[in-house]
Amino acid sequence: MKEVRTLIVSAGEDGVRLDKWFKRRWPHLNHIMIQKLARSGQIRVDGARAKPDTRLAAGSSVRVPPLPDAEEAAEKREGLNPRDVAYAKSLVLYEDEEVLALNKPSGLAVQGGTKTVKHVDRLLSAWGEGVDRPRLVHRLDRDTSGVLLLGKTPNAAARLAGSFARRKAKKIYWAIVVGNPKPVAGHIDMPLIKKGVGDREMVIPAEPKEIGADPAETDYVTLGRAAHRVAWMALQPLTGRTHQLRAHMRAIGHSILGDPKYGDEASAAVSEGLKLQLHARRLILPHPSAGMLVIEAPLSAEMRAGFERFGFDEHEAPADPFEHGVRRR
Repeated sequence: MKEVRTLIVSAGEDGVRLDKWFKRRWPHLNHIMIQKLARSGQIRVDGARAKPDTRLAAGSSVRVPPLPDAEEAAEKREGLNPRDVAYAKSLVLYEDEEVLALNKPSGLAVQGGTKTVKHVDRLLSAWGEGVDRPRLVHRLDRDTSGVLLLGKTPNAAARLAGSFARRKAKKIYWAIVVGNPKPVAGHIDMPLIKKGVGDREMVIPAEPKEIGADPAETDYVTLGRAAHRVAWMALQPLTGRTHQLRAHMRAIGHSILGDPKYGDEASAAVSEGLKLQLHARRLILPHPSAGMLVIEAPLSAEMRAGFERFGFDEHEAPADPFEHGVRRR
């Protein structure tokens, strides 16, 4: 489609997300393509810019810019050389007919953008295109390492994503933070809101009823200490907000080491030479067909550097530090 069109949202489409609305009409468009078109203002709803997660109302008008056809879209996803394919396959932690779990390295973005050409989404072409292409069901920050889960069929992806949405997925992260949190285990219930523009956008604490604020909850347990300087923490996000763990730890005065965006003077003083000390260690959730998935990612080189500097031993941690819950304040 090479011309601009304006389409009207039907009554049966009321409440549908904008990105889903596009995918229903043009299945060959991937999330990145739709995101780029929305971010650049080429997609508009009732004349205004709109985000991919905007809910459409019946009767609204959607500006549809010129779109690549299926062949063009496929060509853009192709181009993986044998080395790329081998690298993608080397990241596999677990794989069956329905599920794919990757060990995402620190520094590799999950999805592409204007200045990002190397990302997980591109590497998924190693498994094929169309119905053979695995689908992302959650996200990790670019500098966070660890378990990244994907569905290998549309049904599996929907079931896995549903587990995250209904809080049936247990996510356990490891982090090294500045200072020693008190109490040593606890619950953070602190709404978050995005402030700023572009590269200066940050997630910060918000008032519960503040417009644009999202509820955010995190459980934490201290696993080890290096004197009073730093602590090795297990973090369990109960909600899935952008930068939630990084923002919550900063808010309680214990920023994660090596964090260029949410760090402070205290964390910077003990972070020299370290990258972000945040690792998606373990993921526990129902398998799309039967049973439970329990997937664990080994420490990344970046996290191992932090463990070695402060003398932490990964083998001293319980498999599930949150098995018996934490005290809610």
